[in-house]
Amino acid sequence: MMIMKSEFSFPCFGYHTLTFFPGGRNTNPLGSRKLMGQAVDKGFLVSLVLSFTDNLIFKQIALGVEFSGIVLETGRDVHTVKEGDRVIGLRRLNCMAGECIIDHKALWQIPEGISLREAAVLPASYSTAILALEHRARTQPGETVLVTAAAGATGLAVIDVVTNVLQAKVIAAAGSEEKCKLAMQKGAQFSVNYSQGSLKEALGKLVGSRGVDVAIDTVGGDVFLEALRSLAWEGRIVVVGFAGGTIASVPANLLLLKNISAMGIFGVRYQGQNFPVFSRALSSAIQYCLEGRIHPYIGAVFKLEEVNDAFLHVINRTSMGKVLLSLK
Repeated sequence: MMIMKSEFSFPCFGYHTLTFFPGGRNTNPLGSRKLMGQAVDKGFLVSLVLSFTDNLIFKQIALGVEFSGIVLETGRDVHTVKEGDRVIGLRRLNCMAGECIIDHKALWQIPEGISLREAAVLPASYSTAILALEHRARTQPGETVLVTAAAGATGLAVIDVVTNVLQAKVIAAAGSEEKCKLAMQKGAQFSVNYSQGSLKEALGKLVGSRGVDVAIDTVGGDVFLEALRSLAWEGRIVVVGFAGGTIASVPANLLLLKNISAMGIFGVRYQGQNFPVFSRALSSAIQYCLEGRIHPYIGAVFKLEEVNDAFLHVINRTSMGKVLLSLK
């Protein structure tokens, strides 16, 4: 294990449990394979109590799972990192604190040239984007990709990877003109404000009867169904979440008639179920960032004592991009 300092972003899924000590240094001896670190920036991807009509999805609030920070101390059998190294990590709970003890296998080193704040954006949003686009949808250069909730942290990560890594085209769909404008600024070729009318009709005007090759959907409900119906022959739709509050049923006849595929991506679950695939995705995100091919977008930064304001900022749907909690 190790002890570390960190800054968090706002997500809520992960692998092993993480213990933080906001009141001061941990005085218990470290396990041989663990380390302690100090949090600096922490991501905030909230899985609140989501009440979708009659469905209760998550019963607990997961207080942050991704962070960037500095290693303070390592166990005797830790050889992959050392005291003073800058790292990012992804855990199940409790990332919103000053220090944590974590297994060294749940950490990735931050290269020189990437700031702690940029790095804090990568673990959940960019690993999910890469897994959805490359591992699940097998997106090819030149294809057209529809991204819903396009101004969110994952949506912007998808746009970034599609445009600057995969060399495909993006149609961004979002719920306001401001969010559509941001998505266009970040690389989308077209945008659709689905609060103003039918997504399928708007897509028809952009791509005609052919449809889109890939759809990455974070909204669910009617938006998911319209995206599904807008797929091209042998198109692929990847379900990332249900931010709109409704889980749609898949009309199986559409899968048959157009030979399309509907699949899901619970990105960070790969950390436990297929670690090599997850590690490869996150390592790719780090390398893309180092090379300047992707550009993580931070929409807002709050201090740790402002965590309630940060939650409201996300819950009220006013956030765009990644929301960070900073200990600095």
